[in-house]
Amino acid sequence: MTIRNQRFSLLKQPIFSILNQHLINYPTPSNLNYWAGFGPLAGICLVIQIVTGVFLAMHYTPHVDLAFNSVEHIMRDVEGGWFLRYMHANGASMFLIVVHFHMFRSLYYGSYSSPREFVRCSGVVIFLLMIVTAFIGYVPPWGQMSFWGATVITSLASAIPVVGDTIVTWLWGGFSVGNATLNRFFSLHYLLPFLLVGASILHLGALHQYGSNNPLGINSYTDKIASYPYYYVKDLVGWVAFAIFSSIFIFYAPNVLGHPDNYIPANPMPTPPHIVPEWYFLPIHAILRSIPDKAGGVAAIAPVFICLLALPFLNQSMYVRSAKFRPIYHIIYLLFLADRLLLGWIGCQPVEAPFVTIGQISPFVFFLFFAIMPIPGRVQRENPNYFKEN
Repeated sequence: MTIRNQRFSLLKQPIFSILNQHLINYPTPSNLNYWAGFGPLAGICLVIQIVTGVFLAMHYTPHVDLAFNSVEHIMRDVEGGWFLRYMHANGASMFLIVVHFHMFRSLYYGSYSSPREFVRCSGVVIFLLMIVTAFIGYVPPWGQMSFWGATVITSLASAIPVVGDTIVTWLWGGFSVGNATLNRFFSLHYLLPFLLVGASILHLGALHQYGSNNPLGINSYTDKIASYPYYYVKDLVGWVAFAIFSSIFIFYAPNVLGHPDNYIPANPMPTPPHIVPEWYFLPIHAILRSIPDKAGGVAAIAPVFICLLALPFLNQSMYVRSAKFRPIYHIIYLLFLADRLLLGWIGCQPVEAPFVTIGQISPFVFFLFFAIMPIPGRVQRENPNYFKEN
């Protein structure tokens, strides 16, 4: 048997056939732009987080008396430990930056539209898993902000009627944040990334069932090319650029995205003057505190993810999907993006005027986007010649 025949025989094996179908010969629209590279880049970030996390776990001790010192041991005594820790800590931020770009790209080009509803819904589930994983991963360093962040966030569950206090006690493993809490959070932080891998494979399979969305918003079943080598080379440009961007934080500003109080060992006695979550929690934090009532603030969190899940079913556009060819939706999209950035800024501001007022208006605008989402599509449906006339 010749080498050529051996190669084709190998590709017929189940595992190689699946890899060839989904990673090499996968038919892709020929006009995808660089924004499409954030999907594969998110997968690379997930692999980096898992690999660095496994090596860090080899030297970490999940005990309230030893956790903080074990992190310092990794930083000072383990060869290359500082690099692993900074790559893992900043990698969480990089991962969420990539996913935010990926989600807003989907929102702009209408990639959530039929028949890709399940792709969108599975993506929202992945995003929720990421948020939970990032939160519980903030606790193991066992610094001052880790301790009080865990205390404040987990106590929010007490606002749930009837079972709230029971949930808080279960999360804490007792009647206060302590050793049992740290062990539970560390175990879950080790487990959830592997669930993310499974959810990501399901997300990728659902995407490949109908194919990638054409940026023009037209039928994506025509004018396709194999993803390898064209898109591998094209995406590589974005990957290298993002690697340089990440390296700036890892090597030159490793603590700029963190809080300085987390380099103080956890102490339940003094309360930090301003408990601020990580930047990727700030929009949710702004929505949470926009309602003075604790139960009302907690209740406002669930609609955020419900709206994201309902997005494919709110879209009424039948002719085009891309915001580039939908002038009304394009303006609404830009306003929504600006409001999302405003929520992140408000979330880190102190609770005082005028931030309180702005913080109450911004969530209203956020939810208003989903409420008016069907209107541009209905205008388009009722007048198919709208875009020809405008």
